[in-house]
Amino acid sequence: MTPQDRNETGGLAGHAQGRARDLPTPAEAKAEARHLRTARAQDGQPMSHGQALEAVAHGHGFRDWNTMAAAIGALGPEGLQAGDRVTGRYLSQPFRATVLSAEALRPGWVRLELDLDEAVDVVTFDRFSNWRKRVRAEVGPEGQSRARTSDGTPHVVLEL
Repeated sequence: MTPQDRNETGGLAGHAQGRARDLPTPAEAKAEARHLRTARAQDGQPMSHGQALEAVAHGHGFRDWNTMAAAIGALGPEGLQAGDRVTGRYLSQPFRATVLSAEALRPGWVRLELDLDEAVDVVTFDRFSNWRKRVRAEVGPEGQSRARTSDGTPHVVLEL
């Protein structure tokens, strides 16, 4: 990666795992790659999208795009990451859970996989039950999932 490339990707060289909280979201990193491609094309040095992603990763101190993408995905916004403990409500029922994975989607949004301490019955009908212990949800800046029940209640609400 040339010094010019570092300037075109925002001058972010040197960010490695020790400063991972300073990393961009996946969308921001891909936008950096698009910007780099555009700048290089204007200079008569076209590059593929894959090459641009690799250059952005190098600019952030990673050996390749896959390593950087894994580091970004492990963070989750607002500090949520694998191993954290959370509480909240799932389908209006209280829960305590361990975060198994947290993947940043865009600023303020994270895809979570939760392991509930106690299984939750996801059926409201009296004649049968369906117990769920693992939950996946996309949660936004206010700690609420995008998915909603038919009455508009978020599937997941985290206590932040």
